[in-house]
Amino acid sequence: MSDRHLQPLLHDLVGVLHAPTSALAEATGQIRPRGVQGVFHADARVLSRAELRVDGREPEALTRGTAGPHGARFVALARWLGDPTPDPTVRIDRIRRVEAYGLAEEVRVSSTASAPVRATVSVDLGCDLAPIELVKSGGSGVPQQVHLDPQGRLRWAADGITVTVTAEDATVDATGERAGSPRLSWPVALAPGETVTLRWRLAVTDPKAVVAAPPAGPDWAVPGVRADDRRLVRLLDRSLADLHGLRLADPAHPGDVYLGAGVPWFLTLFGRDSLWAARMMLPLGTELAAGTLRTLARRQGSRLDPDSGEAPGKILHELRRHEFVPGGELRLPPAYYGTVDATMLWVVLLHDAWRWGLDPAQVEPLLPHLEAALGWLGDHADADGDGFVEYLDTTGHGLANQGWKDSGDAVRHRDGRLARPPIALAEVQGYAYQAAVNGADLLDAFGRPGADRWRGYADRLAARFRAAFWVDGRYGPQPALALDRDKRPVDSLTSNIGHLLGTGLLSDAESAQVAALLGTEAMAGGFGLRTMSTDDAGFSPLSYHCGTVWTHDTAIALGGLARAGHRDTALRLADGLLGAAEAFDYRLPELYGGDDRDTLGRPVPYPAACHPQAWSAAAAVLLLQAGVGLYPDVPNGRVELRPLAGPELGALRVDGLRVAGAPVEVVVDGAGRPTVTGLPTGLTLAAPQVPAPRTPAEAPARR
Repeated sequence: MSDRHLQPLLHDLVGVLHAPTSALAEATGQIRPRGVQGVFHADARVLSRAELRVDGREPEALTRGTAGPHGARFVALARWLGDPTPDPTVRIDRIRRVEAYGLAEEVRVSSTASAPVRATVSVDLGCDLAPIELVKSGGSGVPQQVHLDPQGRLRWAADGITVTVTAEDATVDATGERAGSPRLSWPVALAPGETVTLRWRLAVTDPKAVVAAPPAGPDWAVPGVRADDRRLVRLLDRSLADLHGLRLADPAHPGDVYLGAGVPWFLTLFGRDSLWAARMMLPLGTELAAGTLRTLARRQGSRLDPDSGEAPGKILHELRRHEFVPGGELRLPPAYYGTVDATMLWVVLLHDAWRWGLDPAQVEPLLPHLEAALGWLGDHADADGDGFVEYLDTTGHGLANQGWKDSGDAVRHRDGRLARPPIALAEVQGYAYQAAVNGADLLDAFGRPGADRWRGYADRLAARFRAAFWVDGRYGPQPALALDRDKRPVDSLTSNIGHLLGTGLLSDAESAQVAALLGTEAMAGGFGLRTMSTDDAGFSPLSYHCGTVWTHDTAIALGGLARAGHRDTALRLADGLLGAAEAFDYRLPELYGGDDRDTLGRPVPYPAACHPQAWSAAAAVLLLQAGVGLYPDVPNGRVELRPLAGPELGALRVDGLRVAGAPVEVVVDGAGRPTVTGLPTGLTLAAPQVPAPRTPAEAPARR
């Protein structure tokens, strides 16, 4: 039997982050030279081992917790030391804090024994400088030989990366057999009631990295939240801390901040992910959106290059230091444009940021990039001229699927057959419609030509979509997932249709039907929205894109449902996300299993899910926005309030949201009646929409 190179499991590892550096360890705090454990900087593993021992024995792990936004604390016992009683008397606290360009660790040894305690504490280190794609494919690098300088500093260096470790008052053994696994050691003598703190530090120098730490932030407001459902407060607190850790910048333009997609595989610029996350964060200010838009605009496509997928006006998919080869036939160039949706999402983010109050002086310089993006939509997005936006990898080594569900088996017919490319995805047509209309609005507002062309494009696309995509399904009419090579509808029922809500592509009646479909047990019976209906042959609760629940996907559908007034389904999805948040210690992962809620009473982890991840963490802000229902249109002087909070979700008060840079407070009482204060002068509040009262039996219990 041949060995498989499997992607390492992530679900039970403890991640600590301060981009572009992250650390992944066992629940005990140990970093062992296996799997994806280690300290990573940008796209390289700069430490592959950090194993703590006391007198050559591993302490017994007790618990763990956070230590600030970029730290973790691991508590263990050395029960063989101290008093021979049932109560432990020697405790070890290991406090790890990640910094933008390194890591600092403290080891605190405490004794409550009645007599002095003596021991030797050691930390064994290792470094393989493995590229992230090698780790992702289940491989590992060759242990690097360490250099010990006269000052007692350990140093590894290769490929332009230099890793240095220093340790206060430690004895360093890095010779002979220890050249590949150096050891730091400290003799410890503890009087009764005494604590000793030992320290070591790692620093990284990486001038070739394509990402950098931005200046101190954050680049958004931190709201004050009071909620009857306290899960929402806990989720938001943890999510904002994780988002702060995911902040990145272009080394040449450190002032323009964006969010790295996720730890560990995607801690870099990802067009789709960074755009969605910035869009979800708009209720907290427009600075992040502006930085994301400018960063991607600087790398907007300018030529036709089939190998990278670049085309004039197209927005980047992902950025790496070097060619990304994670295994199999996939081989992506450092700047890869193989995404069908990022260009339209860039247009929509620019428009939405403008509506939230982005200064026109910041919008104006981006208008040539808007026109180029629309040019890509009109000239390059429809290769076969059928009027739909589609994708096809012509190289054989790029992504076969180029929507957000980009795994090779993501696009399946109802009977389980794989769809053949080129593929026209349903949600991508919604994005195209919205980008055309939003782009036209921006062109008109800033006195630039071409708006009529794009409104006409949108009208024609809507008519074509209505004729080609709607099929008969088990629960009535439904939009197909996609059209395949032969223009046949890919007739499985999937979460993709939730992204159509709010794009303008659907009529009110069609939106209501989509809401009904999303609310079926087959789609919403787990802790959120399943990516594929349980009725479809391709469904599996742990299939990456055909049955799992993705946090951001659920939040996007929830947001569209809430704004359109489809409360019941929106509330069901909200409760699913909050239940999942509780199970995952309020750090919602990239995705998790699509099992029924009563299978285990908690969501099943997806073993390779990124956590933290930008659009999963930012989903908490989208959920908060849906709760208060704040929808501003600053250029047109209007604000709408359509709260999801109220009888079912509970009362909600949020202070410190941002509209046109001004702090705004929204309060929704237990009956769903909203009030808003602090709106900038010139904005008119539309009559709030208050939910109809429900009987106590209809209202779910709150926590």
